[in-house]
Amino acid sequence: MSAETLISAFYVFVLAAFLGYQVISRVPPLLHTPLMSATNAISGISLVGSIVTAGASYNTVSTILGLIAVVCSTTNVVGGFVITDRMLKMFKRKDIAKKE
Repeated sequence: MSAETLISAFYVFVLAAFLGYQVISRVPPLLHTPLMSATNAISGISLVGSIVTAGASYNTVSTILGLIAVVCSTTNVVGGFVITDRMLKMFKRKDIAKKE
């Protein structure tokens, strides 16, 4: 990988991180639950890709990196569902919440 390619890839990474932060920080609180649901769906796709990578047995490095990706993706999916569940409980009426 040449230095020019590495610099351009780093430039795209920094711009994507900055843009992602700006987009997420400007989301109104009412839209956080649907946004988390969409994020969970994307994380599920990442989980499937990481399982494929870990199980493909290309070489030891790809298997180890795939395993790390599976653990990280699984943590992200589970955490996303826990947060979404807590956020949805905030919108329930008090009398319905007491019956459950």
